[in-house]
Amino acid sequence: MSVRIPDVLPDEDVLDFVQRQHGAFDARLYQQVLGAANAFKEGDAAIGVAAADEDSRQRARVLLSRTRLDDVHAHPPFEDRLHVFSLEAWDAARWRRVADWTLGQLKAFLLTADEASVHDVLDGLPSDVIACVVKLMSDAELKAVGGRVFHPLPGSRVGARGYLGARLQPNSPTDHPEDIQWQVFNGWAFAVGDVVLGTNPVSSEPASVAAVEAALHDVLVTFGLTEVMPHCVLSHIDVQAQVEALRPGTTGIWFQSLGGNEAANRTFDVTLEKMVAHAAARTGKWGLYFETGQGADATNGHHHGTDMLIHESRKYGFARALKRRVAVAQASAGRDAAPWVHVNDVAGFIGPEVFRTREQLVRCCLEDIVMGKLHGLTLGLDVCSTLHMDVTLDDLGWCQEQLAEAGPAYLMALPTRNDPMLSYLTTSFQDHVRLRERYGLKVDDRMWAFFQELGVIDADGRPTEHFGDPRHVYVHYRRRRGDTRTEAELRAEAEAQMARVRARGVPLAVGHGEAPWTPEPALEEDLRRLYEDAKVGLWSELSDATVESLSGAVRLQTCSEDRRDYILHPPSGESLDDASQAVVRALRERHAGRWDAQLVVSDGLDPRSLMDAGHLAPFLDTLRAELGAQGWSVAPEVLVVKHGRVRAGYQVGRLLFGDEGDARPRALVHVIGERPGSGHHAYSAYLTAPAASTWAQPGAVDHDRTRLIAGISDTSVRPEDAAREAVRILAELAASARTVVPSAGASAATTSARTVAPSAGDPAAMTSAGTVAPSAGDSAAMG
Repeated sequence: MSVRIPDVLPDEDVLDFVQRQHGAFDARLYQQVLGAANAFKEGDAAIGVAAADEDSRQRARVLLSRTRLDDVHAHPPFEDRLHVFSLEAWDAARWRRVADWTLGQLKAFLLTADEASVHDVLDGLPSDVIACVVKLMSDAELKAVGGRVFHPLPGSRVGARGYLGARLQPNSPTDHPEDIQWQVFNGWAFAVGDVVLGTNPVSSEPASVAAVEAALHDVLVTFGLTEVMPHCVLSHIDVQAQVEALRPGTTGIWFQSLGGNEAANRTFDVTLEKMVAHAAARTGKWGLYFETGQGADATNGHHHGTDMLIHESRKYGFARALKRRVAVAQASAGRDAAPWVHVNDVAGFIGPEVFRTREQLVRCCLEDIVMGKLHGLTLGLDVCSTLHMDVTLDDLGWCQEQLAEAGPAYLMALPTRNDPMLSYLTTSFQDHVRLRERYGLKVDDRMWAFFQELGVIDADGRPTEHFGDPRHVYVHYRRRRGDTRTEAELRAEAEAQMARVRARGVPLAVGHGEAPWTPEPALEEDLRRLYEDAKVGLWSELSDATVESLSGAVRLQTCSEDRRDYILHPPSGESLDDASQAVVRALRERHAGRWDAQLVVSDGLDPRSLMDAGHLAPFLDTLRAELGAQGWSVAPEVLVVKHGRVRAGYQVGRLLFGDEGDARPRALVHVIGERPGSGHHAYSAYLTAPAASTWAQPGAVDHDRTRLIAGISDTSVRPEDAAREAVRILAELAASARTVVPSAGASAATTSARTVAPSAGDPAAMTSAGTVAPSAGDSAAMG
């Protein structure tokens, strides 16, 4: 359903229009008019708030432009405690100066007033008003506003006019410390990386997160940079707090993904009280690092009938209020109130259900830059896309150039545009070099001096002969640690370590092409090969031979009409069709309660991950044997879901296990092909084991009750090791349900956090904690 606005009367505003149409205020029509003013995005269309045509969109904008700010503030499209909390950072005195303005007047003010005057009213603008004024702006106007409002981080030039920073994103498919440290050396070789060293972990076990924290911390300590920039492991904030308690002083800035309402935040296992408590604990130099992105609320079913732009703006309102709490905590601890808090907008990470094209990606990023800045926040961008969007490798460069004019504080930075763990496209080291050259941008002054000291750039900031050579940075690292071996010996050691890193599927950028910002040709060729391979995987179908090879295979089908519908409309893959539901009900009757564990396999976004030799069979065989040994009764069938997503498994569990009178745990292991792009052809295992009585409650089992093991393949996380880890996790889940646990599994639930032993020189740390949520800060496969 779309929103059609047939006419607008002279001087009519949004409230007048709603009154004329319904004879009274109508909350749903009000939400629809607000949404219709947005530039078109598929995410708004999916919840029925997108304009039916361009004329309706322009009419909605006319209505909105005539609406008083105070009327917008007095009519929130939905209310919850998060909305109320965000207002504690809202300055009512400054608000009174502008409350009688219309949104059209506010837009004109933001475009024409001097920067000091704009800054003077920002704290008086509530989140919904900020979202609504952004709806009225063209892309060019958004660039203009973004390019004149800046909020540098305290004591730095990060986020200042004329500066473009970088979050180094040293991700590893196995959380290997070598992979992580070498990507830091690699970035610094290109004079890139001045905001945060931020790794997305595969495993959220505290011990594994602590190991990654230690690897990042070691680099900063060795180079004497601990007061210049922080590090961060983007696990759940609770895990980071646990690591800090275990190893005080080893964590840097703390990370958390945020939703735009309370229900969405519960998907991230986040509550208002929890975040307030964490903010109160940030009394040191480094505060909080948030990630957001349009569409995360709606795609998790928590849109409240409201468009994506308003949800995104409310995330920034939440961040602004938490930033204020960090400032209060610092002051209470006797420090200057200088909260180092910033937000990274991860636009494009979810997929085509939010938006699809490069023009939409640019629009989304521009909206978010301006909304973040109008909240007084330092805002960075992850200008990214998934392999199933209509945004190509080459399109990303165009998008970056459109957005540089709007003054983002920072962008992501990896050796290539392909993340080797998250399997999505983003910004490379050499993209930063190109943007700096083209737009005359700089990095934070302190890090620029450090890069000159390293010798990768000269006194004028031009590349030296060491530019792009991570081996040179490694030699400096070893020298700082007191290593007296010859440079030749150290470089030989560097070559051996780099070979191991590459063998684990992590690329390194060494040297460059014709210009310092062009990739070395062989590296560019490898990147494009992976990109094309991913496209093949995305449109593959699970073969009949693979299904027939599974003992006891039972075929099921979701509501997706075909592969294209499945990829472009994810909700279609979250529910079984009627015939398949009947099959599962019949299976339940046959089982008659004999089994307490069920295996489910879905094709996911890369069915080849299940078809490659040595992938699925070793996992299922080991899993069955280990589950049986631990006292679980595993059903003999394997349910094979065509075009299945994670929530299709939850429906299977409810149909198969739901029993309001049964408090015993029932386990479901759902294997799904991951996003393609890493070259590993990996799959994930989603693990859920609540009580049968919980399965019986519609909607009670969702991502917040599920844990996963990601990156399973014969070249990353070994299938047999993943299966054994899955059994350990299921025992923990069963124990946490406070129910009867299989007797042999009780001891497994008490084992300490660990990683899977290395195999073939490839240590594979297993994901075994946290929620399954679509955020770049979470390593969940997007099945």
